[in-house]
Amino acid sequence: MPMMHEGEFDMTTGAGLVACPRCDALHVEEELEPGETARCIRCNSVLARPRLGAFTRIIALSFASLVLLVGAVFFPFLEISRMGFGNQTSLFGVAMAFSHGPLMPLTVALLLTIVGLPAFRAILLVYTLLPLTRGKRPWRYAVWAFRSSEQLRPWSMAEIFVIGTAIALVKVGGLATVSFGPAFWAFCGLIFVNAASNAFTSATTIWDAIEDAGVATDGREMMDGRYT
Repeated sequence: MPMMHEGEFDMTTGAGLVACPRCDALHVEEELEPGETARCIRCNSVLARPRLGAFTRIIALSFASLVLLVGAVFFPFLEISRMGFGNQTSLFGVAMAFSHGPLMPLTVALLLTIVGLPAFRAILLVYTLLPLTRGKRPWRYAVWAFRSSEQLRPWSMAEIFVIGTAIALVKVGGLATVSFGPAFWAFCGLIFVNAASNAFTSATTIWDAIEDAGVATDGREMMDGRYT
């Protein structure tokens, strides 16, 4: 059901209007019931999709992604063996091996993009949604936290690392026997967890929940009618 022709909005401030994130078409916002979907009348993109228990599911998936990231970093990632000799390593072991010398900046950047950004985004989502699931006011800087999590979404791509690793191992497979460790499968599980979390995340619904809880959209908390 598209959000159009109903509701009220302020022509001066634009309050009550929703812009499509894909084509920028403006729609008049209206309340949706759980299970209903608001789509853009121009490009048919999903604008809002409230679901019962969505916030709780997002929090649970965020914790699951943090657990998988810990396993992906410290558990063995792969094992290479040839002529009776073998060696296995983890991402943490690789980082420590290249933690000195000119490759250290590259190692730090690799860990930040593969592990740091997904973990930080999961923490931001938990920080934003945990008070809302309990019917309480959002914590301070909840607006900044959720805005940052949305900005980090395009950069949180564990699947790119897994695909790149698989392509590299295809070439190595002709020289030695390669077997995947628990960390590799943890990364594969992380892909599905992130996909499920993105499916349940409706930015419009979360912004509305934050605003309804008394947090101004400009990032300042509103207490007793005043901004602090």
